[in-house]
Amino acid sequence: MATNNSFSAENASNQIVSWLNDYAIQANCSGFVVGVSGGVDSAVTSTLCALSGLEVLCVTMPIHQAESHVSRAYEHIQQLQQRFPNVQHIETNLTPLFDAMVDHFSGSGNSDKLQLTLANSRARLRMTTLYYYAGIYGRLVAGTGNKIEDFGVGFYTKYGDGGVDLSPIADLLKSEVFALGAHLGVPKSILTAAPTDGLFGDDRSDEDQLGATYDELEWAMTAIEMQLSAATFTPRQQEVMAIYQRLHRSNAHKMNPIPVCHIKR
Repeated sequence: MATNNSFSAENASNQIVSWLNDYAIQANCSGFVVGVSGGVDSAVTSTLCALSGLEVLCVTMPIHQAESHVSRAYEHIQQLQQRFPNVQHIETNLTPLFDAMVDHFSGSGNSDKLQLTLANSRARLRMTTLYYYAGIYGRLVAGTGNKIEDFGVGFYTKYGDGGVDLSPIADLLKSEVFALGAHLGVPKSILTAAPTDGLFGDDRSDEDQLGATYDELEWAMTAIEMQLSAATFTPRQQEVMAIYQRLHRSNAHKMNPIPVCHIKR
């Protein structure tokens, strides 16, 4: 993935670790809880939290998960525990709970909408689990969203993986997350895997869902910020820009504050 030439992984790491420490002290919390999926975002986030020196609980929460996702998550956590004595791990298998929920509700309507609803339900079950452990141990839930997902195309579940206490890597582009992951020693199996949210129980990638690569979406976000002329875009760039703008519009409800009806008094 392309990375901004001015980006310094070491500088970003130092800033984030310092910020994590300051925030935890101000919040009077003993550390962090991180959901580890086997992807680069959660791997980088959990490593940064570990570098803070505070207690870190890595939580794996399989729900009919692809074996490759599970094995990458375990590989990362094992090497993290070897490097940092402040890292613990708990697995909470949410498959029975998810299946019970599905059995309880009567699925109806459009099958695509039902599939998406169930995918979002997985993310919300995981959010509830993370806050359960955060409450027990007096810790903060660290989010794993990056800048493109959180502020560009809204590629996350509202009140699911979007439900967190703080977002350490939300100002980093996906390419910068990969660069930071390499700097932090994230396992190669994670750095070379196709990004996926793992919410559908299959191997579909983020690119399959988004219709564009993260590099392309980063280009679109930058082009808008720099106010580049559409007249200079290639046909594919025009297509990517349309994808980016469509996703940004349709997911604005996630990225904007909750609308409130203000009463005139």
